[in-house]
Amino acid sequence: MNLFSLEGEIALVTGGGSGIGQSIAIGLAKAGADVAIFDMPTSPGVADTVAAIEATGRRAFVTAGTVTEAADIASAVERIEAEFGALSIAVNSAGIANAAPAEDLPLAQWQRMIDVNLTGVFLSCQAEGRAMLKRGRGAIVNIASMSGSIVNRGLTQAHYNASKAGVVHLSKSLAMEWVEKGIRVNVISPGYTLTPMNLRPEVAEQRKIFERETPMQRMAVPDEMVGPAVFLLSRAASYVTGVDLLVDGGFECW
Repeated sequence: MNLFSLEGEIALVTGGGSGIGQSIAIGLAKAGADVAIFDMPTSPGVADTVAAIEATGRRAFVTAGTVTEAADIASAVERIEAEFGALSIAVNSAGIANAAPAEDLPLAQWQRMIDVNLTGVFLSCQAEGRAMLKRGRGAIVNIASMSGSIVNRGLTQAHYNASKAGVVHLSKSLAMEWVEKGIRVNVISPGYTLTPMNLRPEVAEQRKIFERETPMQRMAVPDEMVGPAVFLLSRAASYVTGVDLLVDGGFECW
């Protein structure tokens, strides 16, 4: 099944130090790609990600910064290409989550969410796209959430939902801008997933509700996002762009 091979690809994964980003980074290496990780300098899991990538026999590279700074991500792409070669695939997984009632939501909290989850994805795509467009070839996957198309019962997170909805439409917009230039852009929208975000205090008590309300009666594990990412980045998805792929255990069917 060489359609799903990423052999010879140079990948960048933002937010690769934990959660979904970490699982995908390791999964891309298992599929044959050399993988560069971009994450905050304080991210504790980056070393584990690198070790797991190198254990597959693939090369790993780490560059630190924040997705909210255009210069950081642009510099990261430049360094990756100098170290590894031409960037050809990317997954933008860096993001944050928190909750507050809309009527009490401070502007600074709203703005931080938009800055990281939406502007950060745009700046990442912009830097990655500039590199890929020079060669007329590439594929990008952005990690959104089912919260970009539904409102989660019991969670007061209008700012998070809005940011993820923005990621979906941004991705479709970029897919159409670049469709004739050899770049594909798609989205993975996970359902409830057992990441550090869903272990934060304000949602910890609702995990049983999340499981009960999901048709599969459980939350996903981060590794279940690897297959969809490999598919969307591989030749198996050569005719797929502008798609929001729900990986939600059937949640939106209910």
